[in-house]
Amino acid sequence: MFTNLPPRNPTPFTAMWNVTRAPQLDRAISNERRLPIGGRHQEHPDDLQFHSSGEHAAAAGRPMVDIAPSEAARRRRVTWRGVTAELVEGLVHDRIECRFNAPVHLLAVYDRGLRRAGETFVQGAPRSSLRDFTGKLTFVPAGHEYREWQEPRVRPRILYVFFDVGELHNHSGVETTDLVPRVFLENSALWDTAAKLATLIEHPTSDDQPYLEALGVLLAYEVARFGLAKSGIQPQVRGGLAGWQKRVVASYVEEHLAERIPLAALARLARLSTFHFCRAFKQSFGMPPHQYHTMQRIERAKILLAKPSPSVTEIASDLGFSQTSSFSAVFRRTTGQTPTAYYKGLYSLGRGRDL
Repeated sequence: MFTNLPPRNPTPFTAMWNVTRAPQLDRAISNERRLPIGGRHQEHPDDLQFHSSGEHAAAAGRPMVDIAPSEAARRRRVTWRGVTAELVEGLVHDRIECRFNAPVHLLAVYDRGLRRAGETFVQGAPRSSLRDFTGKLTFVPAGHEYREWQEPRVRPRILYVFFDVGELHNHSGVETTDLVPRVFLENSALWDTAAKLATLIEHPTSDDQPYLEALGVLLAYEVARFGLAKSGIQPQVRGGLAGWQKRVVASYVEEHLAERIPLAALARLARLSTFHFCRAFKQSFGMPPHQYHTMQRIERAKILLAKPSPSVTEIASDLGFSQTSSFSAVFRRTTGQTPTAYYKGLYSLGRGRDL
């Protein structure tokens, strides 16, 4: 389960249920509640929409992955300008089939995926029959076909995030032609942001909208910047930490971002010597522990910069930097931009705030 944020008291304010009731693949019925637009909540409890395919749904402004049989999954989604996120939880252990082909980009984040048999296909990428794909990411560029079938050993849990082509382009200038399909890769920055987004969908509260939109902006920015493109995410390196070790270490870092984290403390959590932990950590995360800690602090800073109240100085202090100048230097070295420049990029998209 996505565990980066603690559960909160659920309320139906921002969640949008997509309940499929008919067994046919082409008769998905959506019961929608959209996010507030302009600060006003709009509910449509009786507005049932029929989608004949993911492509038709996208054309209607509601992209979705077709799942058969339709009663095999429970679906919750939120949508706002240019982005839709849907949390899908399997309800059966029988064969499940998925398909998608639409003029929007799709990022699939597999929180839980373990199958007895199956195959995943994305047009333009090698097919995969990987059995355990928990913690993996799959990227489907707009206009590419995505098909997947599986006989699950555990009930699957997937976060689908759909990005409007123009909206993604606005974040970095990345063109659709620069993006390539990817199947079952790992990227810690994308995963951590997606985990926070999934938690908000699962446990929404009435004041989530600004944070939710900030996470969507950040996720779109990371997908575009690190691109899942030709120079972007790389396949997992074998021989690193086990899955449980990665989860424990990542959660500890997330909970202690503003503190100095001794290397020995992380090694103890993973039950390894410091020497073996450092080597295994770098193989799993693609960077040393200290650099990962710094990256996570900067990822948190990006989210805070998109919120309405904290100043750059307050953010620096909250993340454990003794001086604003040192925070700005680390932020620029990591992202290529100063905190103010990053904020202005969000502001230019109409999502910023006054510093």
